[in-house]
Amino acid sequence: MIIEMRTYKTKPGKRADFLATFHTKTIPAHAEIGMKILGPFLSIEDPDVFFFMRGFPDLASREPMKAKFYEGELWKNELENTLMPMLEKYDVVLVDDPDNLVRW
Repeated sequence: MIIEMRTYKTKPGKRADFLATFHTKTIPAHAEIGMKILGPFLSIEDPDVFFFMRGFPDLASREPMKAKFYEGELWKNELENTLMPMLEKYDVVLVDDPDNLVRW
């Protein structure tokens, strides 16, 4: 399994708003495509930071699955304009879980 370890920093005071939409719209949309999400995990040290993992069956499926989400109507017509203005920055680290240790 291929996993993106994602760190998001929202603009001050926007984490709760971002996560409300993340829970109700982003996670279900990912699940429909077959992407797994573990988290979000909230930073104890920074009230504007959270973490989550996004999983793909293998490296070959990652780009097509991402394209299906980011080229879809939900992202283009709603989520991009709602979520991106709330973000200050985000980072992604791509890792391999060859022994499938992460349990979704």
